[in-house]
Amino acid sequence: MRRFGSFTQLQLWDALDNTSQFQRFADLFVERGSEEPVQKIDLPDEFLSLATLRVPATGHYALKYLKSRGVTEEDVLKWKMGFCFSGEYRNRVIIPSFNEDGDINYFVARSYNGDSYKYKNPRVSKNIVFNDLYVNWQKDLVIVEGVFDAVIAGNAVPLLGSTLRSDAPLIKKIVFNDTPVYLALDPDAAAKERKIIKTLSKYDIELYKIDVSGYEDVGSMPRSIFEERKAKAVFIDNNDYLLLDLLSAV
Repeated sequence: MRRFGSFTQLQLWDALDNTSQFQRFADLFVERGSEEPVQKIDLPDEFLSLATLRVPATGHYALKYLKSRGVTEEDVLKWKMGFCFSGEYRNRVIIPSFNEDGDINYFVARSYNGDSYKYKNPRVSKNIVFNDLYVNWQKDLVIVEGVFDAVIAGNAVPLLGSTLRSDAPLIKKIVFNDTPVYLALDPDAAAKERKIIKTLSKYDIELYKIDVSGYEDVGSMPRSIFEERKAKAVFIDNNDYLLLDLLSAV
C-alpha cells in the first residue's frame, strides 16, 4: 500500500486502526473523483515572449533584470518567460506555470523597474504544482520558496510563499510517484520547513535538507554552490524531525 497506493488510499490506510471493519478496509480500493476542478487561466493580453530570437526592444530591461538574477538564455526558453510593457502588469517579468496537460494555471509577475510591489500575481489559487508539465517525478525533486529559486535548483517546485497542506496537489504527486525530496527553503522559514517535514514523514518519503545558510535564498546562490550543497544534503528521518521539533520549543 505504501509503495503503490494512491494518495487517497494512503490517507485511508493511515486512518485504519486495529478494530477496523472489512468495509473500511474495502474503501481503500474505491477510487473517488477529483475534489477540485482543474484551474486554468490566461496570460495578460499584453504578454510578450522573451523565449524568441526576435525579442522586441521593449524587452531589454526585462532581460537585463533576469541576467542580474543569474537567469540564462536557456532558463528563459525552458521556463517560457516573457514580460509586459503595458497594462496591469506593466514593467514586469512574467513566468507562466503549466499543468500536466499543458494549460496555464498560474503565473508570477515580478517587477524589474523597482516597483514597491515586487510581485503582482493573478488572484487565483496557489494550491497547484507550479510547472507540473516540466517536473520529472522520477528524479530528485527540490522544494523551494520562489520561482527564481526553482530556476537555480533545476528539477524543482516553488511553494510561492504558501504553506503545504497535507491534501495539496504537490504532496499527492510526490506520494504517488514516491519521489525523493530535497528541502531548500529560505533560512527564515524554519517553522514552515518543520511542518513540511512532518507532513512528508507521514508517507515515508525519502527526505533531505539542503543548507541555505549564508544566502538570502536559493535564487541568490551561484549554481555551483547550490549543487555542492545539494550533494551534501542531510537525510532526515522521523527521529530527526522529532528532535528538530523539540529543539524549536526550547
